[in-house]
Amino acid sequence: MLQDIKAVIFDVDGTLVDSMWIWKQVDIEFLARRNIELPVDLQKDIEGMSYTATAEYFRERFQLPETVEEIKEEWREMADDFYKNRIPLKAGVKELLQIIKGNRLKIGIATSNSRELVETMLEKHEIGEYFDGIRTSCEVPRSKPFPDVYLQAAVDLGVKPEECLVFEDTVAGATAAKAAGMRVIAVFDETSAESRQHLEQLTELYIMDFNIFINRISN
Repeated sequence: MLQDIKAVIFDVDGTLVDSMWIWKQVDIEFLARRNIELPVDLQKDIEGMSYTATAEYFRERFQLPETVEEIKEEWREMADDFYKNRIPLKAGVKELLQIIKGNRLKIGIATSNSRELVETMLEKHEIGEYFDGIRTSCEVPRSKPFPDVYLQAAVDLGVKPEECLVFEDTVAGATAAKAAGMRVIAVFDETSAESRQHLEQLTELYIMDFNIFINRISN
C-alpha cells in the first residue's frame, strides 16, 4: 500500500495518540468553571475545527469575556499534564514510523491541535525524530474538513498531494485529506466509532490499529 507513495501524513488526536477523550473532559471542566453545562451537540459542532477556530466558537457561543488567546492558553494548561503523562501512543505507532523511515519516505503531521501540545506529545514519546514536518490548522486559512492543512503539509514535505498517504480517525479529517487528493486510511478510535460506516465509505481501508496495517504491508 506504499507503492507510489512518497510521504505519509498523520493526524494526531485519535490517530497517533489515544487522546480524543480528554478534550471532552477539558470542555466539561472549562465550561463548569463558568457555570455552563456541556451542550449535547458541542463535540459534533467542533469536530475538525482548528484550535483557534474552536476558541473563537466557544467565545461567541458562550459569550465569554476572555480573548481567543486567553481561552487557548487555559486549554493548553488544562491539557498539558494529559499530554505529558496520561496519553498513550496508539498500538503499533513506533513500529510503523520505523518501517516508513526504513522505506525512505517523508513523514508529516497535519493536526487541528496546537503546535505546543503536539511538540509536548512528540517529546514525551520520543518520536519527534521521525517527523519531517508539522502543520496545524491554526496555520492555514481553513480548518478540516477543508483540505488546507493537508495541502500545506504536502508543500512542507516537498511532495505532490497524490503522492501522500494519510491516516485519520474522523470524518472531518478524512474528508479534508480526500479533498486534498490524497489516499486515506481510517484508524479506529472509540470517540468516532459511530462514524465507522461513513469512514469506510470515505477511505481506502479501515483499520482497528496500526499493527493490522503493518501486517498488510509486511506480507
